Amino acid sequence: MLSQLKVANFAIAEKVDVLFKNGMTVLSGETGAGKSIILDALGLTLGDRADTSMVRHGESKADLSAVFEIEQQAEALSWLKERDLEADNQCILRRVITSEGRSRSYINGHPSSLQNLKAIGELLIDIHSQHEHQSLLNKDNHRVILDNFSHTHALADQVTKKFKDWSKQAKHLSRLENNQDEIAAKTHLLQFQLEEFEALNLQQGELKQLEKEQSQLANAELFLAKAHDAMARCSEGENSAIEVVGSAANALQDLPSEHSQISEALNMLNEALIQIDEAGNNLRHFVDSFECNPERLAQVEERLSTIYQLARKHRCDAQELTQVQEALSKELNQYTHGEQNLEQLEKEVKILEQQYFDAAQKQRTLRSEHAQNLEKKVAEQLALMDMKSVHFSVSLSPLEKHKATQHGIDAIEFLISTNPGQPAKPINKVASGGELSRISLAIQVIIAQTSTIPTLVFDEVDVGIGGGTAQIVGRLLKSLGKKGQIICVTHLPQVASQGDSHYFISKRTQGGKVKSSIDELDQNGKTKEIARMLGGVKITDHTIAHAKEMLETA
Repeated sequence: MLSQLKVANFAIAEKVDVLFKNGMTVLSGETGAGKSIILDALGLTLGDRADTSMVRHGESKADLSAVFEIEQQAEALSWLKERDLEADNQCILRRVITSEGRSRSYINGHPSSLQNLKAIGELLIDIHSQHEHQSLLNKDNHRVILDNFSHTHALADQVTKKFKDWSKQAKHLSRLENNQDEIAAKTHLLQFQLEEFEALNLQQGELKQLEKEQSQLANAELFLAKAHDAMARCSEGENSAIEVVGSAANALQDLPSEHSQISEALNMLNEALIQIDEAGNNLRHFVDSFECNPERLAQVEERLSTIYQLARKHRCDAQELTQVQEALSKELNQYTHGEQNLEQLEKEVKILEQQYFDAAQKQRTLRSEHAQNLEKKVAEQLALMDMKSVHFSVSLSPLEKHKATQHGIDAIEFLISTNPGQPAKPINKVASGGELSRISLAIQVIIAQTSTIPTLVFDEVDVGIGGGTAQIVGRLLKSLGKKGQIICVTHLPQVASQGDSHYFISKRTQGGKVKSSIDELDQNGKTKEIARMLGGVKITDHTIAHAKEMLETA
């Protein structure tokens, strides 16, 4: 249940802190006092869209929070636990809106998305709008109402998913059937391209090896000339490295050995002679064994040219040819054995179609059963509201196969007959505004009776009714409050008198600024407020007595 709503710097409300109780809570006040502020603030904590006009003039931000006690709400507890948001059997939804237009939202102190606020909010509270009766004018909403009454949301989701899967593949099949020439040309091209790759038969690592070999073969003569020159400089002729270093070593050979620096230099020269001799031997071995091979060079360059040419054809790097071949092979497989294969796709579409119609038929059966129950319950409620002559019925007409939708295979419409003996007609063509209001309220009460949501808010849903009917509506809401928590905004004393708790919303001017406040009424306060709702400009003793009588009767 909703246990607390805190509002700071929101619209004309500077600071409001309301503690809610179980049962039926009434919110009343004069027009413009700020009743809508409470519901708007509550809506924002539940993820409604915000704008800067909601921030109180002169303030930097509005801060709103709603506290729900969820000890008995297993689904909500599970939802929070799955997201690591649980907090001692409470759910605190908070929204901060800045004057610059930024908005932040929190669940139990953790930053959260508006989508998550809406998701958890749908498990905790349900708000029935004062304009909800107008939705009866839209036939699409008749299906929504019936499905909500039937509690078949899981099946509805299943039908929607199966319809989308079927439609997607059916459209794909249609495109393929209409583009067979294009598909045949594409298949032929893919086969030709893959034949080129197969003819090339490029091996893993072959390109890198060929490029290395081509570089060596192309520079063979240069390698040989440079090796000859280096070999000669090492050990051949008077000015060779061996001769020069040997002369330096001989010059130090006969000097006294007591100078360590001389000894070290001589050792280094002798080691250099050994290194130079080994380098010369290595170069001699290279020159003797190295052969120029122009024929192999031609073969390598021809192979590389073929590889590079195919890479240019596919506008890729030569190193990527293997990946290109794999991609072409996969695409061809799609046309011959996969999603692009007509025969296989036709079978898949038939299977998906059958799965959809099986689920939709199950949905139709359940809808038909619940439609009869809804008709019966609406008739009961209308009789209580002094509309015994109005006959309400739910029309379920099967749709033609090609008109099936994600919502099933039924055309659903509410019909009424306002006078005995007259045929039932669409509700949007027959019902008056008052009749629409009563029928809508009857439906809302019925749905609320089967709702698993602990808190239900009714925002002036009693518009368009009065007298004894209003008193009956008040009793209905009070009875709902015995099963959970009902919060009701109303202008009708017959409804307000039924409340277990009553809050009065008012506004005043203080310091040149308008402020809204909300106060819980005691028994005396309830009497005065009911009298105000009953009377005109002047409240008489008779009005007060009438108010007391209404409260005592309730």
